[in-house]
Amino acid sequence: MGVKDAAWTPPESDRFEPAPHPRDTQNLFGHAAAEAEFLDAYRSRRLPQAWIIGGTPGIGKATLAWRMARFLAAYPDPAVPEAREAQNLAVDPLNPAARKISALSFGDLALLRREWNEKTKKHTTRISVDDVRHAIHMFERSAGEGGWRMALIDSADDLNPSSANALLKLIEEPPPRSLFLLVAHQPGRLLPTMRSRCQKLMLQPLGPVELEQAVRAALAAAEMTAEAEAIARACARAGGSVREALRLLSQADAAFDAAVERTLARLPQVDWLTAHKIADSIVGRDGETEYRALLQAFFAWLSDALRRREGQGPRALAPYAQAWEVLERDARELEIYNLDKRAFAVLAFGKLAEAERAARAVAKPSGAA
Repeated sequence: MGVKDAAWTPPESDRFEPAPHPRDTQNLFGHAAAEAEFLDAYRSRRLPQAWIIGGTPGIGKATLAWRMARFLAAYPDPAVPEAREAQNLAVDPLNPAARKISALSFGDLALLRREWNEKTKKHTTRISVDDVRHAIHMFERSAGEGGWRMALIDSADDLNPSSANALLKLIEEPPPRSLFLLVAHQPGRLLPTMRSRCQKLMLQPLGPVELEQAVRAALAAAEMTAEAEAIARACARAGGSVREALRLLSQADAAFDAAVERTLARLPQVDWLTAHKIADSIVGRDGETEYRALLQAFFAWLSDALRRREGQGPRALAPYAQAWEVLERDARELEIYNLDKRAFAVLAFGKLAEAERAARAVAKPSGAA
């Protein structure tokens, strides 16, 4: 094994290239109110033991969660001057606790995420109950760092029923000075009992100024550059998501998006040659980003279609709503059972075409050819 192989580390499921990992991201853009809410609760000694940090992907949820964990690791006593006088949750990266957090060597922090499977060369599709049980063991022992014991779940959407129930039991009966930070893209899908035990902190998509600042900061951290016009175009289409803006700045991703957009625009006619090429692009580990973008494009198309037909009555809307439900179910089963993404994509184009034909037939004026 060569030096390069020896130094190789598996990709992290909670990181989006080329941006630095959220635990290494020092700046938070656009969420000062959420940060202040946590800081005020901590300083007043009314800190809830569990938080759901919700919102769409790529807007800073995980960055905020890591800032929360790093602050408590650095200042476990809210009475110390650094905690009392802090304007936000920023911690000097040279702080010993911050350095341990960055190196994933802070003994009282459990990170729950989809782990790398060396046999399949893929990330697991779910956070397993065994991973949660390992975290539970940490909470059962004395705090090795002398402060808070914390669990950061990124994302809680990836919990399966068994792991969700195991985590819920721990959240319901936590030891003193425990903190659970659940990053969730769709908080409404979490167990109702889990939602009821957590303080909810819903983050909004970034505004234009904050988004551009965050994108430029991510590019600088990755030692990358982009033209100002390209950044502006990407931010305009990103829906307030840094992740999406970075993806759009990739030339390969831009070409992929254009192909998807052209294919969806032609519905109910399907360019099957292009549809199959798109499907080929989303398979394997290297196609994960394209798969997520395609899934987002499908649901964005359905949202636009629903708005377009809004005044034409429920019968015209029903085909799109049914297609939405089927695609959502198929996407969930695909990840749970590790099914064929290529087949999913091809079938999805067909289902959207069927929905468009059905809606047109219902909406067609009486007597039209």
